[in-house]
Amino acid sequence: MRFKKFFYRFLPILAILGPGIISGSVDNDAGGIATYSVAGARFGYSLLWVLFLTTFALAITQEVGARLGLSTGKGLASLIREKFGVRWTTFIMAVLLVANIGTIAAEFAGVAAAMDVLHIDKAISVIVATILVYFVVTRGSFKALEKAFLILSAFFFVYIISATLAHPDWSFAVKSLVSPAFNFNKNYIITLIALVGTTITPWGQFFIQDYVVDKKLSKEDINIERADVFLGSFITNFIAFFIVVACAATLFTHNIPINDAKDAAVALMPLAGQFASILFAFGLLNASLFGAALVPVATSYVVTEAFGLESGLNFSFKEAPEFYGLFACLLIIGALLVLLPFVPLLTILFISQAVNAVLLIPILTFLYILSNDKKLLNGQANGKLINIILIITIGAIIVSSIAYGASLFLN
Repeated sequence: MRFKKFFYRFLPILAILGPGIISGSVDNDAGGIATYSVAGARFGYSLLWVLFLTTFALAITQEVGARLGLSTGKGLASLIREKFGVRWTTFIMAVLLVANIGTIAAEFAGVAAAMDVLHIDKAISVIVATILVYFVVTRGSFKALEKAFLILSAFFFVYIISATLAHPDWSFAVKSLVSPAFNFNKNYIITLIALVGTTITPWGQFFIQDYVVDKKLSKEDINIERADVFLGSFITNFIAFFIVVACAATLFTHNIPINDAKDAAVALMPLAGQFASILFAFGLLNASLFGAALVPVATSYVVTEAFGLESGLNFSFKEAPEFYGLFACLLIIGALLVLLPFVPLLTILFISQAVNAVLLIPILTFLYILSNDKKLLNGQANGKLINIILIITIGAIIVSSIAYGASLFLN
């Protein structure tokens, strides 16, 4: 009887959970895994402090987006159009497209890298993945996809096993989380920027707000959704921590250079065992397919919404041709960028994350302005602490970008 009462009380909570966990988990996509792998392999535990700080920044930016969606019933793109006009909306959509095309290409690069571990040709794996993603997304319902994404999120825990098998120095790793160590070296700085850009993504800011609106959540759900967002942010960097640790304990310790996540999976084999290597590659494949499905859908949703067009998987192709057309185009462009022989996978996987961080600056600026509009949010505007964290986040990205530019001339 008590269990029944608990179950029926808990059921509404389960119905609300999802946006924060999925949005957070997909930050650990192919570009993310490549970035964490490179960070651990090149700099050991020394960049773990960045993950500690970005956990709070991600939680706050995602909470602000969710709160905006719950309070207004509108997506971020719609609010930008209403408050700042079509010109600014067009500019932000152009920024988003540039960032997301790089991210989508990174997802397919991740598929190619993961399957390369099994000696499957890049052309075959990318083409099959493109077709698979298109049909799974366009033939499935929103609720079915949401369940699938939540299930796929659970597979990221394979990296905990990989890290454990690597036998790292856990005490030193934990200390590194709260012991900032800054190195004015261009490779160190761009890796730092990439860590920020792969954790707090441009598309993720739009996605979380659109998601809570699409689920038809209301102001009454704010506390549960806030917990959902905070949990998702924690899980994101919790998994990222183990990826960095796995590579730091093996590749950095043995001074083994890597160029991407596939190299990390292969290099782990003689150091941590074949099982750890296979798990690492499997996690990369899972993350890549996860991101390849979600990022193009979110991009298509946001862009069509921004210009007042029908958008969403609940519509048929005839009802929303622009939405489905853009989704197909983004998949094809992302796949082609990876299939071109002269485009290195590392450039796509790693540099795209650093570009994401720079492109975050205008998006977070608009988010800050909108979330402080007391009339718009009707009593749900930002408090002082949230504004301080948002300003520090924007400022840190700007300073890091300037520092990287300066390091190019000084190093």
